[in-house]
Amino acid sequence: MVLCSNICCGGWGFGLKSRGFALLGLKLALVRLCWKGKACNCCRIMVKAKVWILRKHFDGFPKESDFEMKEEELPEVKDGEVMLETIFLSLDAYMRALSKALINEGDVQFGGQVAKVIQSKNPAYPVGCYVLAPCGWRTHSVTNGNGLFGQIMTRVLPDWPQDISLSMSLGALGMTGLTALYGVEEVLQVKPGEIVLVSGAAGAVGTMVGQICKMKGCKVVGSAGSEEKVSFLKEVGFDHVFNYRTVSSLDEALKEASPEGYDCYFENVGGPFFTAALNQMKMEGRIAVCGAISLYNDNTPQMCPYPHMALLTRRLKIQGFQANQWPEKDEASTRRLVAWMKEGKIKAKEKITEGFENTPAAFIRMLKGTDLGKALVKV
Repeated sequence: MVLCSNICCGGWGFGLKSRGFALLGLKLALVRLCWKGKACNCCRIMVKAKVWILRKHFDGFPKESDFEMKEEELPEVKDGEVMLETIFLSLDAYMRALSKALINEGDVQFGGQVAKVIQSKNPAYPVGCYVLAPCGWRTHSVTNGNGLFGQIMTRVLPDWPQDISLSMSLGALGMTGLTALYGVEEVLQVKPGEIVLVSGAAGAVGTMVGQICKMKGCKVVGSAGSEEKVSFLKEVGFDHVFNYRTVSSLDEALKEASPEGYDCYFENVGGPFFTAALNQMKMEGRIAVCGAISLYNDNTPQMCPYPHMALLTRRLKIQGFQANQWPEKDEASTRRLVAWMKEGKIKAKEKITEGFENTPAAFIRMLKGTDLGKALVKV
């Protein structure tokens, strides 16, 4: 039996209103049954997707009232396109940092998701496969795979381990893990015996950075904002961790953790921590700038001492980067991350919020930094 959206096949179709009728998790509008029992050119499923739009640009720290949930009918899938059913949404700090630069008020909030292909007119993405898609906060999408700022849809590994949740493809075994790996290998190019400092170390990226550096024979120092996070970082192998909220002086805490200074610094925070870290770098130290979460909610830019003399006299190298700079390495790198997790060499926590309707609240909680683990929404 095929669900058809038109009166077809010699007028033998009849109407069926969908009150609670579900197919593949889709909400159906008025549909008709095709008597032929097979697909015809006019057959298509009417799908209504729930979406979260940015109702108002953020003014300081985001509020739930900045978002609005709406319902929209999806268009028919065209050649080269697919229809997706979202499984997990990824919540990341960059969604706050880049919001005004990438979207307008009234647009669907951008972001990544792992989804299942439920209709396809693209042979690269057959029905039933799983994808990582830059489709934003949506329950369902019709897409050709292209997203904002060059993001593209990719397949989840077809041999994804059955004993690892697909949610990990958005975190430690996805963009989060790739960000850490490329920052360590491509930007910092750490060497055995070097001392690496990681700010925001209990974040999803920072946790991975520390564990990868330990595998490469480095000493790793991290900072975090709670005793629970400090304990977790020690559990996964950090050599020294301090709570930046309780120390009397960042400079003294950094000196105590590594009196000889730091060869590499993985920057996630910005603000006063960045200034303190600069002053503790060794000669010809390297700094990978991944994020600056302490700055994202400021209406007035923070000011700090000009860093030129520290940069000049210590001959420091600073490089900002994004994980999408090395797409040709993504599949092989993902397989390395999966293997490390299977071998017990890396661990990752997740904070999964149930229910699409709770997405804004989960996003705000992630920005506050109170939870431990990669922030996700199970749709």
